[in-house]
Amino acid sequence: MLLKTLLIPFFFFFFFFFFNLSPTLLLAASPYPHDKTLTGRFERSPLLSSSKRYEGSSDLVHVRYHMGPVLSAPIRLHLIWYGRWLPAQQAPIRDFLLSLSDAAAPSPSAAEWWRTVALYPDQTGANASLSVAVAAEAHLDPAASRGRSLSRLAGVQGVIADALASGALPAAADPRGGAYLVLTRAVCGFHYFTFPALVGRTVPYAWVGHSGEQCPEVCAYPFAIPSYMKGAVGPMRAPNGDAGVDGMVSVVAHELAEMATNPLVNAWYAGDEPAAPAEIADLCEGVYGTGGGGGYTGAVSTDARGGSFNLNGRNGRRFLVQWVWSPQLNACVGPNARD
Repeated sequence: MLLKTLLIPFFFFFFFFFFNLSPTLLLAASPYPHDKTLTGRFERSPLLSSSKRYEGSSDLVHVRYHMGPVLSAPIRLHLIWYGRWLPAQQAPIRDFLLSLSDAAAPSPSAAEWWRTVALYPDQTGANASLSVAVAAEAHLDPAASRGRSLSRLAGVQGVIADALASGALPAAADPRGGAYLVLTRAVCGFHYFTFPALVGRTVPYAWVGHSGEQCPEVCAYPFAIPSYMKGAVGPMRAPNGDAGVDGMVSVVAHELAEMATNPLVNAWYAGDEPAAPAEIADLCEGVYGTGGGGGYTGAVSTDARGGSFNLNGRNGRRFLVQWVWSPQLNACVGPNARD
């Protein structure tokens, strides 16, 4: 849930999460000698590696269902751009969101990546929805009058309440699929649900900060490198030319995957403590391709300009997004798997 707040070597990942059950995510990965192009389509499901050596797989990890809802209705995101955002910063994020249900993008695609998220059902048998769309957008408070550093609960929910009270944004109509996504200048990301006393009703929300402005070596990894890795590896080049925004895309993906499968923090997660769940994106932090883990991002591709990516999207966009945990394979998977 709380994305990337400590710089701890990745080989401690499983022990830290699965024995101590901390909510803190670990920074983990390093650049890789990339191929120049994406290779072939998959004869099997595009989500699954053909080998048994699934990245991040472990018999120690047990993602369990805790009887809460998933976002089973078509997911309609209500975006709030809090503070000042340039159009060039907004466009890659918006295109990624719209790519999650765009079957026209070539494989490996963002829509294929989202199919793993949609494998998670609720107690009625309804799965997290394959349909993701941007229902509305509000550009709110360029001066960021509530402050640039918002608290994760009252602060972010105050921004949502402001957008609703001003009429800048309509209310999310269906809590089974409606959700708020707040883009701010704070660090990394988080998801939770609104309180009726603050916002008027209970609706899931995610908050994601600009990855290039605060702690880029954490939030914009692997486009920025933490100090303990400098000299050994260099940063990857961002596929859309902005390390902060490209870093945000993976954080947005992380939080949306968890919000869809654990919107009220009582559905799918590992561990027994709902206040500190290890959710389906937490478990794959730092894994972007085949072989990922143990301080290595996994095999990804590079474009003609040297930008690193593992997913295709609409309008010719390319993105580098971490993998997520599959309930079928008990492992991290992504559509760019190569073995």
